[in-house]
Amino acid sequence: MYSTIMVVIFVLGYVCIALEHPLKLDKAAIALLIGVLTWTVFILFGENDVHNVVSLLSENLAETAQTLFFLFAAMTIVEIIDCHNGFKVITDKIRATNKVKLMWLIGFLTFFMSAVLDNLTTTIVLLSLLRKLIGDKETRWTFASIVVLAANAGGAWSPIGDVTTIMLWIGGQISALNIIKGIFIPSLVSLVVPLVVLSFTMKGELARPDSDNAENALTTPAEQKAFLILGVSLLLFVPVFKTFTHLPPFMGMLFSLGTIWLISHIQSSHSQGEKKERLSVTECLRHVDSSTIFFFLGILTAVGALGAAGQLGQLSEWLRNVTGGNIYVIDSVIGLLSSIIDNVPLVAASMGMYAIDPTVAEFAVDGTFWSMLAYCAGTGGSILIIGSAAGVAAMGLEKIDFIWYLKHISWLALVGYFAGVLCIYLGL
Repeated sequence: MYSTIMVVIFVLGYVCIALEHPLKLDKAAIALLIGVLTWTVFILFGENDVHNVVSLLSENLAETAQTLFFLFAAMTIVEIIDCHNGFKVITDKIRATNKVKLMWLIGFLTFFMSAVLDNLTTTIVLLSLLRKLIGDKETRWTFASIVVLAANAGGAWSPIGDVTTIMLWIGGQISALNIIKGIFIPSLVSLVVPLVVLSFTMKGELARPDSDNAENALTTPAEQKAFLILGVSLLLFVPVFKTFTHLPPFMGMLFSLGTIWLISHIQSSHSQGEKKERLSVTECLRHVDSSTIFFFLGILTAVGALGAAGQLGQLSEWLRNVTGGNIYVIDSVIGLLSSIIDNVPLVAASMGMYAIDPTVAEFAVDGTFWSMLAYCAGTGGSILIIGSAAGVAAMGLEKIDFIWYLKHISWLALVGYFAGVLCIYLGL
């Protein structure tokens, strides 16, 4: 009975998270409630020793904390770069006005930026750029949608580009070098296919909006460039740190955060007035999206409860029986589901359903199942605008209509998604 109650709590909470905008709810609050209530039902009504349940919760929290520390440190590094106007170095270089040329430029810029930063941050930065480049609303919606496709595709092949890939990397299912080698081409194909199609339908030049010359950057061009290079270098250093020290990835990210924090503090301490105040790390921390951290905490905790109670194991067996154990079908279905359901709990559930098995090639470390899961969960969220953090951000910032995206972009994302799946199936 308790098992059914836990599943009902999880499903109802999920519905509330999926419908957070029409219901005007906060998904972070719902996720936290799901996390606490599932464990509460498990410990009060489950046929388990209380000490055993508490021990399982402690183990789950230890695993979850690694992901949360990693994310918080990474988000803070990005905010420090942004506070120093580091991304302005990139956005000021874009001068193209031809729609097709700009589309490819924006697509590839987003693709590679999201591999280093993350898909959510990259989307926010690029949408800010698009407002300076494109005046027409519907044209900007199209380009914003391209940013979503590219950000999700770029995040899928990098160990630090997407939350789900980070989870798999920290969990030991994939290694940094092999996920890049294995998923780069499918991810690139999932972006290139929609871009090729749009190249035949998109015509003309862009009419740029009137620029705001009143924008006053507090940092010099040299400072902007220095912090961009420093921040990106420190993010790229994280996989190197793990390789040489064998410490968990979050330790490398904390080291990188401490380094840029110290340098930023020294730099701001020699400034005066508004510049000193706005460039302090304390001020940068105000802009970090802490609600995202709490959302992940709640979801990962809830999934841990379902795993400890055995529901994920049962779901694994059912999915295996229905698909005949075909990993390509299983991962493809998970990717399609991620267009409706947030990919974080989907991947967390998959990690709970399927164990690393050195005796089975597909489920061994860097096995096809895990690398394809990273691709499908990352790019599948592009099929619907509500299916990824990047899509939700674009929807909120640009007020993109759900039906408009479904009509104009979803089929392109779907074609690109299955083109990438085909690449994995063919071993490309």
